[in-house]
Amino acid sequence: SFTEQQLLWPLFEFVAVRVQDPRIQNEGSWNSYVDYKIFLHTNSKAFTAKTSCVRRRYSEFAWLRKKLQKNTGLVPVPDLPGKSFFSFSNEDFLEGRRKGLQVFLDKVVNMTVCLSDSQLHLFLQTQLPVGHIQDCVQGHTPYSVTDAILTYASSNRGLAQAQEEDSIKEPSTLNTDTVSSSSGLLFWRVGLFFLLNSRGRSSSQKETSICFLT
Repeated sequence: SFTEQQLLWPLFEFVAVRVQDPRIQNEGSWNSYVDYKIFLHTNSKAFTAKTSCVRRRYSEFAWLRKKLQKNTGLVPVPDLPGKSFFSFSNEDFLEGRRKGLQVFLDKVVNMTVCLSDSQLHLFLQTQLPVGHIQDCVQGHTPYSVTDAILTYASSNRGLAQAQEEDSIKEPSTLNTDTVSSSSGLLFWRVGLFFLLNSRGRSSSQKETSICFLT
């Protein structure tokens, strides 16, 4: 049986985004950092994929905010939680930052001027590094913004589907460890590789994709 919320979903556009599951990467190393899972579920026509799941670190959020502010002009973009010298092992710090990033994205995805920025969509719906996001938006990659999003969505569909089902059953308690995001990223990169080669690119373009995949 359908819940009241599910029955009403087709009647209005919604964008649900969740920041969760902070994880320390390269723990014990000088270049360790924390990234966060971003799960998005929507029926909005503004988004190419209706579900997606990626991982992003704080410095990437900072990059995104800077780019959004540049494109929105006089319209202020929400602030990010401030930087801190607390250790990554400090759970209160990680939770506070997670909540701050959640508030940031909740506001951004409800700003029409931000939704028109392709950089936001690539940030939320692909695992492209920020440098590749900028290149893609500027047309300097052999794949388009839509190509990148759809290819990643296809490779990551299992994880997004599991997250969507969990959010319907229990919105406040998502299962954050269903599938490894790294495997989705691998299949996405392979998918992009075959997509680009099927278009008969020039040899120089092929060299570019090979560098990206490695």
